[in-house]
Amino acid sequence: MDIRLDGQIAIVTGASSGIGRAVARGFALSGAKVAVNYRSGADEAQALAREIAEAGGEAFAVRADVSDKDQVDAMFAKTVERWGGVDIVVANAGLQKDADSFEMTLDDWRQVIDVNLTGQFLCAQAAIRRFREQGDRGVSRSRGKLVCMSSVHEVIPWAGHVNYAASKGGIALMMKTLAQEVAELGVRVNAIAPGAIRTAINAEELDGENGEQVLKLIPYGRIGDAEDIADVATWLVSDKADYVVGATIFVDGGMTLYPAFRDNG
Repeated sequence: MDIRLDGQIAIVTGASSGIGRAVARGFALSGAKVAVNYRSGADEAQALAREIAEAGGEAFAVRADVSDKDQVDAMFAKTVERWGGVDIVVANAGLQKDADSFEMTLDDWRQVIDVNLTGQFLCAQAAIRRFREQGDRGVSRSRGKLVCMSSVHEVIPWAGHVNYAASKGGIALMMKTLAQEVAELGVRVNAIAPGAIRTAINAEELDGENGEQVLKLIPYGRIGDAEDIADVATWLVSDKADYVVGATIFVDGGMTLYPAFRDNG
């Protein structure tokens, strides 16, 4: 199945590394122009933009802290000024600040909620406003596509990560509420919920004995790659998925099947 995004303009937040990087690259390979967002990691974001250009695509790196409304608005403005519109937004930027609940600082709670949840809302708000303002650009069956990057921890509790789990649980209902609100405008809002995905940041945690323990939670028997998420994201924003609205797609090798309960637990 050949999936093409020709003529479409995408913003991918948190695209200097990991899942965001793979999604941005996947979109570019399918023909989209891509704004590669970063907060830190300028060199990595610029390197990805160059890689895309050298492969015949179009991309540019744009810095913005997604928890800051003014910076989010500026990122959208720069993208529109450069290419004339926005058709796809992937709200992917996120972070973890882990601690037991009784030791977690208020700053660590707020920072994770500000970036993971409020940051996604600010990007969603800017995206919906842009989709409404520009109308039908004639490049897709829908007027705009928004993908919220969630996690299996929107449904699986995660001790020691209460701020992260709360942010992802919030994303689940935020996405559905947004989808309900704007579907009649021709805007599609969906989410992807990754499971254990190997990236440069967590490679050590998913190798060796730690990796063996994680594999016990994955019925399919392997750790995911960032490209697994990118492939789903590319399909989800394409016209091949035009009737998919308000859905969360779990890409987790079966982690949400709760494998510990096989044979009655």
